[in-house]
Order: sequence, then C-alpha cells, then structure tokens
Amino acid sequence: MTVHFIGAGPGAPDLITVRGLKRIQSCPVCLYAGSLVPEEIVKAAPEGARVIDTAPLTLDEIIAEIADAHARGHDVARVHSGDPSLYGAIAEQIRRLEKLGIPYDVTPGVPAFAAAAAELKTEFTLPEIAQTVILTRTAMQSSSMPEGEMLEELGRSKATLAIHLSIRNLGYIERALTPHYGADCPVVVAYRITWPDQMIIRGTLSTIARKVREAKLTRTALILVGHVLDAHDFRDSALYDGAHEHVLRNRKTVKAAG
Repeated sequence: MTVHFIGAGPGAPDLITVRGLKRIQSCPVCLYAGSLVPEEIVKAAPEGARVIDTAPLTLDEIIAEIADAHARGHDVARVHSGDPSLYGAIAEQIRRLEKLGIPYDVTPGVPAFAAAAAELKTEFTLPEIAQTVILTRTAMQSSSMPEGEMLEELGRSKATLAIHLSIRNLGYIERALTPHYGADCPVVVAYRITWPDQMIIRGTLSTIARKVREAKLTRTALILVGHVLDAHDFRDSALYDGAHEHVLRNRKTVKAAG
C-alpha cells in the first residue's frame, strides 16, 4: 500500500502528468482538494473507488482516512492542485505518515506560475532584464512570514515575483514594492489560470488594486510582478548566438560543416 501525493496541475484537466493520471486511475481511494482540483481529474478514479473531497476535513480526519485505507491494503491517490511542493501542505501529512509507518511517494505537477507564463506567452527570465524568479506569498490569516522573507526585503532583488495567496493584500504589495520596482512596474493577476473561467488582469503597481476590485476577485489568483512582463527591448540570448561557442556547438565545427 502506498499514498501517492499527486500534483494535478493548475486546473485544465489535460495538464496533469501522465504519471499522475495513471496513479489516480489505479487507486481505490482518492482524496482531493475539491475547491482547487477539477472533478474531471478525479473522475478518472476506478469504478467503485472511494473519492473524498478533503476541503471540509481537518488534518486528523484526512490522516484517519489514509490510515483506514492502509489497514485495508488500498493505495491512496492524494491529489493536490498545481505542484504539491508549493503551498501544498503535504509536509505535515508526510510527517504523520512517517510516524505511522505508511509508505508514500510524490508525483510533481505543473505549477500555477508556469501555467501563467504559458497563457501570457512570455518568459520570466530575459537577458539583462531578470534572471531570477522568486515564489513567495504575504502574511495573511494562515501564518506569518519568516524573518528575511518580507516583500520589502525580497523586492531589493528586482527579480520577477510570483506572489501566491495574496490577492487581498494588493495595497501592501504596492507599498512594499514600489520603492524597488517603481509605480509603473507591470503587474499581472492570473485568476484560476487554465480553468474555463480564467481571467488575466494587467496593470501596474499603482493601478492593479483598483482593477482587481472592479473585477471583484477575492481568491484563487496569482500575482506576477516584474519588468519582464512588458519587456520588448532585450538582447537575444547567447544560447543560439552564432558567435557564441559551447560544448554542443563549437565554432570550428560549425565552419567546417558549412
């Protein structure tokens, strides 16, 4: 018996990995985060499977379901949205499973920030504009931020920021980042990215809060901040530059082949 933690991806049912889908199809028990994982994905569970939406459950109740499945020798598909390594709350479940001696593995999923980049048809790392992406959140009701990870400090990097779980904190985001990025820095809010009702709102640090209020968004949105979001005047990467040598494209070899 094994508990399979599975990243279901950002929302579109066909963005789950092949491995993740096969795990769901083979497990007689499927526990999933109902508010974030589309039903179409968990409908792949085998006929007669025990399929449970864990949104209203506590950690103790989730572990009890898993322990019951373990006692019966039934594999469990534990399905999370996006990639389970990012704000997936799997670490606390894993800690409990290890104490109980219940085996588990993890299947990665497409994270929301990668899905947002695809929908925007853009790249978050551009030569001489930004070469770093920071995945973070702001302090809301769930937990405080560790020392050194406040936006005021992260903003000094001027990296591309992917800010999770913070759609109701846009006023603070503007105040914290404007000194580093400027009031006209591009911002994108990606709501339920890849779902049928997805919404992409573009603005700047000084305008995005108003636009989000007008759209009446209060949850399930990713905030992207950075100059790469509206960059057009950047140099080409050296990767495909004919004058740039690397181990797979030696200049002498290229000349000889020509």
